[in-house]
Amino acid sequence: MSSPSPAGLNWAGNYRYTASSLYRPKTVSEIQAIVRNSFRVKALGSRHSFNDIADSEAVQISTENLNREPVIDAAAMTVSIGSGWRYGDLCSFLDGSGFALHNLASLPHISVVGAVATATHGSGLRNGNLSTAVEEIEFVDGSGEIVRFNRRTDTEIFDGVPVNLGALGIVTGIKLKIEKRFDVTQHVFEQLPLSELQDNFDTIMSAGYSVSLFTTWQPDTIDLVWIKRRMDAGHDPFKSDLFGARAASVHVHPIGGISAENCTEQMGLPGAWFDRLPHFRMGYAPSCGEELQSEYFVDRRDAVEAILAIARLGDVIRPYLLVSEIRTIAADNLWLSPNYRRDSAAFHFTWKQDAAVVEQILPKIERELAPFEPRPHWGKLFTMEPAKLRSQYERYEDFVALADRFDPMGKFHNRYLGMLFGA
Repeated sequence: MSSPSPAGLNWAGNYRYTASSLYRPKTVSEIQAIVRNSFRVKALGSRHSFNDIADSEAVQISTENLNREPVIDAAAMTVSIGSGWRYGDLCSFLDGSGFALHNLASLPHISVVGAVATATHGSGLRNGNLSTAVEEIEFVDGSGEIVRFNRRTDTEIFDGVPVNLGALGIVTGIKLKIEKRFDVTQHVFEQLPLSELQDNFDTIMSAGYSVSLFTTWQPDTIDLVWIKRRMDAGHDPFKSDLFGARAASVHVHPIGGISAENCTEQMGLPGAWFDRLPHFRMGYAPSCGEELQSEYFVDRRDAVEAILAIARLGDVIRPYLLVSEIRTIAADNLWLSPNYRRDSAAFHFTWKQDAAVVEQILPKIERELAPFEPRPHWGKLFTMEPAKLRSQYERYEDFVALADRFDPMGKFHNRYLGMLFGA
């Protein structure tokens, strides 16, 4: 194990970790020893969170070296991995073995375990977030012991474990559901009339396996519609018109004015699932880089009214926005999932990196969304009152009890968890 060093900045460069020491252990036993000898400790993955969820007042443990070879169980249709794996690398391995995951986030650069812990997601009316693929999870708890939970054998509390915000322990291994590999095509449509989206939201969002809307909140128009179709799904033939939006004639980037070189192939060219479901290619810089992000989830039945509510702030939002993305996610039963027991629409904001201004705009967005009981993405920026946030989760108290059970001394506690759950 290497000597500890400061952790530095997160991926976007907007947050500097305050932990005094960062360890990069290669074995689970090393992690156990660090936990036992630490007053405060926190896991650090691919650093893609935009807030202090992964920070610690003392020690951080990078899981990047826990990258043992994945083990595929073809009979059970699962893959077991260490917590150092990122989606891009895991996907290449799975595809080469003839398998796939059910969905992916916009970026393949993120760690699997970090995405699971924060309920990160892709899109699709019938696609659950990435956490819903978890079949088994292993972590080192606050006493330094190894704990494992399986979906089939630990039915009473398993749904409280995957979306854990780092509050239960240091995740060292995870088992995911897989399926047979599949190919995907990707088409982009430009300038969708907002009136058509109002009248046909579910139809448009079901036009493919995964559908994303990109908008800069211009009056009356959605800038882009990205439609990803599984080639084994038997979709209707491609048409050059989508409710008044026209098919793009060249490759495009979600953010206007940026080269599409970093984006996955469009124009209907078939490709492997892992090279189409994300918006960005693994070997290239993701998104914009110098940015801030926030995201809110509402009940899908309220999606159109929520869009109109946010659109009222268009003149306030637009000068500081790079782009917004609207997606849908299927309901699940995971206790701290923003999609808990409701099919959801997600409103994502990629901001210019001006933290002071964004901090002033977010409360305005949250007020507009308040009638729809929004739930923020755990790893992004939000300003909602903790009491209001806690009221959105009926299993909140059950999760707090779970955290007390596996971390009675509060070793995995930090400022972020203190804000959510109290001391």
